[in-house]
Amino acid sequence: MKMKITIAVLLCLAILVGLFLFVHAGQDDLRVFNWGEYIDESILKQFTEETGIKINYKKYASNEEMYAKLKRGGSRYDIIVPTDYMIERMIAEDMLEKLDFGNIPNFGNIDSRFTHRVYDPGSEYSVPYMWGTNGLIYNTEMVHGEIDSWDVLWDETYKGQILMYDSMRDSFIPALIKLGYSINTRSPRELEEARDLLIAQKPLVHAYMGDIMRDSMISGEAAIGLMFSGDAVYCIDENPALAYVIPKEGSNVWFDAVAIPKGARNKEAAELFINFLCRPDIALKNTEYIGFSTVNAEAFKMLPPELLENPAYWPPDEAIDRCELLMDLGDFAGEFDRAWTMVLAK
Repeated sequence: MKMKITIAVLLCLAILVGLFLFVHAGQDDLRVFNWGEYIDESILKQFTEETGIKINYKKYASNEEMYAKLKRGGSRYDIIVPTDYMIERMIAEDMLEKLDFGNIPNFGNIDSRFTHRVYDPGSEYSVPYMWGTNGLIYNTEMVHGEIDSWDVLWDETYKGQILMYDSMRDSFIPALIKLGYSINTRSPRELEEARDLLIAQKPLVHAYMGDIMRDSMISGEAAIGLMFSGDAVYCIDENPALAYVIPKEGSNVWFDAVAIPKGARNKEAAELFINFLCRPDIALKNTEYIGFSTVNAEAFKMLPPELLENPAYWPPDEAIDRCELLMDLGDFAGEFDRAWTMVLAK
């Protein structure tokens, strides 16, 4: 009897130890949640080699996906990389930690043009990561003449050859601008018109995609696509027949930044990682690999001429002047969500 009790106690202890190890396994890892294809992953390995801190790296496809996952509270992350309007929203909802810049001395390398922006006026919650535009990528061997307008996304000539992002805010940009409205509209009537325009476009669309849009454009699967500028840089490098343009009607200029979610387990390690990303050699390696425009003034000085001369990587001021920044829509974001659901359901 005593032996049975002893065995039972030992089994219980073994289970408890196993549970403890399961719960605590990897708790010292730095949990990074980032867009797909949005970092040179060799940098992650280098960070671990230099600091001994392992990185648990996960990817998301849109700001809305990242926000929903954090809002549900099912997963804890130490690093996220939201876009401007989402940072504004998360600050308002107390979802981000204030940063201790004593742990981020390399913040001084960030070009002052990209700090203290409207989405984080005091630069207290985020550190700029990359910037760019939304525009049109097109295959010069598959289209007729030069492309310079959003109208091409509704051109019957290219039926079945058009790609759109599977992303609510991004896909509404061309529709709203085509109608002459702000991309930050809070008008139900204007949003309804944009929704109907996207529904009318749907028979022309080959697919709504995420990161794999790059492969589709490179391979010639489609002729035209809505695309982030950095992705366009990569595509053009792989297929010189491709070109990128910010339409004459205007577009969106965006800023992505690194932030720490509220309740992060490894805040100091996260700040160490942010400081690492702000190091000029790391920032240079990163921007050259992913093709998105650097915010690091010291890395900028080391960029090769071909990148600086590429209008997709560094657009002229007059093109940027035609662009608008996405803003947090507050409660009206729900209206955008419902409108986008209707577009996809048709």
